[in-house]
Amino acid sequence: MLTTLQFAFARNVARLIEHIFLSGYTCTLGEALRTQEMADLYAAQGKGIKNSLHLKRLAIDLNLFFDGKYLSDTEAYRPFGVFWVSLHPQNRWGGDWDKDNVADPGENDGNHFEVRET
Repeated sequence: MLTTLQFAFARNVARLIEHIFLSGYTCTLGEALRTQEMADLYAAQGKGIKNSLHLKRLAIDLNLFFDGKYLSDTEAYRPFGVFWVSLHPQNRWGGDWDKDNVADPGENDGNHFEVRET
């Protein structure tokens, strides 16, 4: 059921954010909800897909900071991606997309965290 997965996702996002802060980093919330119009526009621009899990409230983007400096490199997110994936068997991290072949080969999105429906 979608709501059950959304509840698990929300709880795990809270755990991830707490883990980030306890690790000496900070973060702000990026995109947590996307409208269908935004998904269509991003897909047309090659920046996303029409069936984004953001539409179902099953994905979030986080903006990571260390010592006040914004970190955009996927590798900076890696420890948090590993933690995220460990929280739920359906959790996926955007930094693994190239190896999971979810997006275009070579593409990844280190600040993206999602839970997939089965």
